[in-house]
Amino acid sequence: MKQQSWITLAVLVATTQLILPGTVFATDYRPAMLATPCAGCHGPDGDSPGSIPSLTGLSTDDIISSMKAFKTDQRKGTVMNRIAKGYSDEEIDLMASYFSRKP
Repeated sequence: MKQQSWITLAVLVATTQLILPGTVFATDYRPAMLATPCAGCHGPDGDSPGSIPSLTGLSTDDIISSMKAFKTDQRKGTVMNRIAKGYSDEEIDLMASYFSRKP
């Protein structure tokens, strides 16, 4: 009987992880995945080697306001207006948090 309760507990924990991905055992890889395409222009980890602005060192609020300004065409850009429109506000927040944590 004791072994059966351990198996039941293990199945319950495993099922909970599938149903509730935000629990302590889950890791949220979304911010890094969302930020990966940015490296094409802004450099690895947002550290631009060229004339395109670096994202590292910017505050979360600066990144969010810039992305939302691009998204609503309040800020002019070459491709950022089109790129920003593809992200939800939640995704923009996640990316901003990701880049603002970088040294």
